[in-house]
Amino acid sequence: MSEVVRYAYRSFDRQWIIKDARLGDFMRPVLWQAHGDHQVYMTSLLTKVLGLGPAATVTGEVPDRDYFSGRGGKDVIPLWRDSSATEPNIAHRVLGLLTEAYGAPITPEDLFAYAYAVLASPSYVESFSEELIVPGPRLPVTRDPELFWRAVRFGRELIRLHTFGERFSTEEEKETVPQGQARNTKGIPDTPEGYPESFSYDGETKTLHVGEGEFRPVEPKVMEFSVSGLEVVHSWLSYRKKEPTGRSPSPLDKVRPKRWTGPMTDELLALLWVLEATIERETELENLLTEIVESELFTADEFPDPTDEERQPPRAEYDAGHGMNQLNL
Repeated sequence: MSEVVRYAYRSFDRQWIIKDARLGDFMRPVLWQAHGDHQVYMTSLLTKVLGLGPAATVTGEVPDRDYFSGRGGKDVIPLWRDSSATEPNIAHRVLGLLTEAYGAPITPEDLFAYAYAVLASPSYVESFSEELIVPGPRLPVTRDPELFWRAVRFGRELIRLHTFGERFSTEEEKETVPQGQARNTKGIPDTPEGYPESFSYDGETKTLHVGEGEFRPVEPKVMEFSVSGLEVVHSWLSYRKKEPTGRSPSPLDKVRPKRWTGPMTDELLALLWVLEATIERETELENLLTEIVESELFTADEFPDPTDEERQPPRAEYDAGHGMNQLNL
């Protein structure tokens, strides 16, 4: 019997999929083969110009082709090249170079977390908008050990938050998010007739209306939070209306929930809380990026190029037709 599993549909939007290539387009076996309990996927736009908002987002689930912002295709950078998390998706000798420079062992998770602390800052795109006309984010790597480790700690915290506690978490934190201000102040009926057909937002009262239900207080910045043009809350709700927004290229898209459930309300609250916590950290993220950019940096030619073998996806039982992107320094 085919397995029903979570997958990452859009940034901060986790949905469910029947894990069967006969039912899904572009299942990308290389990513599924490398998936495991410790895997984390960083997504961005590597071949298209980034819009405002974070330059990267992460997920602990296998991502959709256009996960980042509804466009971008295969722009996914896994932390690991294998499901057992033993082969990092990082060019050879990079970790050794950094270990020598900082005087302490640098793990794949450390470098991944550092990169996310830099790229998750909305000020990254704003600061380098002219340079980013040439697609693909570039990562400034500081020579300052204290600054590097501060970014690592911040990046680990963000990854835990943005994967809803699935990754980089202690057992106590696993699959939890910090409770924010938003509350479900008026329940959504769990009847077919009460399934939401629309949603709206009142900025004056900070109320998000979902069908007959209400959530408040929801700050305007939470509703405005976007990833290269993808309005996160708007997108999340649009896919869960009685008649969802977007194309329906397959008859399977017509298989829809008939009732709004308690877990769906819990998921929406978790999303609102994650965005609240993210926005609270934006100033600190901006200051951290400024410090890194103004510090002494490594130059690109100090890092080794990936080998031809490292540029290729891990061997799969059959050809996925896609390469595996690496963390570029």
